[in-house]
Amino acid sequence: MPATKSSLINRLNNNFARLKPVGIREFDAKASQVPGIVKLTLGEPDFNVPDAMKEAAIKSINDNDSHYAPGVGTIALRKAIAHFLNDRYQLDYDSNGEIAVTIGATQGIYAALATLINPGDEVLIATPTFPLYMAITTMLGGQVVEIDTSADDFVLTPEKLKAAIADQPTAKALILNYPSNPTGVTYTAAQIEELAGAVKDTDLVVIADEIYSELVYDGGHTSIAKFIPEQTLLLNGASKSHAMTGYRIGFIAGPKQLMGPVSALSGMMITSATDSAMAAATAAFGTDAGHQATLTMKKAYQERRDFLVGALQKLGFELATPRGAFYVFAKIPAAFGTDDVAFATKLAEKGKVAVIPGSYFGAGGQGFLRLSYATSIDNLKTAVDRIAAFLKED
Repeated sequence: MPATKSSLINRLNNNFARLKPVGIREFDAKASQVPGIVKLTLGEPDFNVPDAMKEAAIKSINDNDSHYAPGVGTIALRKAIAHFLNDRYQLDYDSNGEIAVTIGATQGIYAALATLINPGDEVLIATPTFPLYMAITTMLGGQVVEIDTSADDFVLTPEKLKAAIADQPTAKALILNYPSNPTGVTYTAAQIEELAGAVKDTDLVVIADEIYSELVYDGGHTSIAKFIPEQTLLLNGASKSHAMTGYRIGFIAGPKQLMGPVSALSGMMITSATDSAMAAATAAFGTDAGHQATLTMKKAYQERRDFLVGALQKLGFELATPRGAFYVFAKIPAAFGTDDVAFATKLAEKGKVAVIPGSYFGAGGQGFLRLSYATSIDNLKTAVDRIAAFLKED
């Protein structure tokens, strides 16, 4: 095996040294080594890809659909995405110039931020949240400004947002993820309208990661793009709504003059998404079968949520009922302290249940645990029984 030339080690991008460890994948990998462990760690749907999506992918392969697609994605998929956004959220985007297909929402996050951020630019991020936003901002030389929402039940209030804008008047972007990973918190239409009002008179670009928008259990999802489309870059994709994580299809939608450079940069990064995966996503976003598949999965998630929330509350965990996504963000019972990493490590090693420490998700997460209910009800029941036994013994 080759060894790196020692003199090269100090020639890497200087921003690597600024990165904080994310830890989610590493914690999951370590916990996975415990024999017989039940994992409630990753946001990975346990459903198979629906048949209509698989059939579309197979047809694409059999039809020799194997050549370069446009950098922004096939026109069929972009039209299906435009239909999806209009049908579900009453948003009006042109499939030509206002939508770009990405390799999952993850690559879309990078493309959006890389288009906007110059070294030193501040990015406002409501936390706790998916830590990749902080990591990418840091790698681009930007400055992360965390807005801790834990005192407000993990909801970003207009008052707190206005205060952050006043403190950072030159901030370039606001990242808003809802329904939230890790908390499951989402916003009503009135709340989103108020946040949009706080942003409207600024030059902030809102990067709205709405990847869990189809998994809202109580009421519907309202995109902030409904109120301030002129300064919103909307991210979404097929991974969570259609259990298509391995197909890696996401998208960005936004106003044409913003999407021009975003699309160009995205195309430089990926050339284009995979033809057969885009064919599957076209069926996901553009057909009744795709919609019905999501509704079936959502019903199962809601049943799992209701079971897990009730069971954890009986065990002494404090938590609000998550209204979206497939995560519970639970406060460790007071008798066990606030060291969430130590608690989660011991729970994995002794209790044989793997969860993710809340502090991995930024300011406001310490003392909490994220539990994913994107797994079977049987696994959840086993996990609850083991957690109960662990709390009694520890």
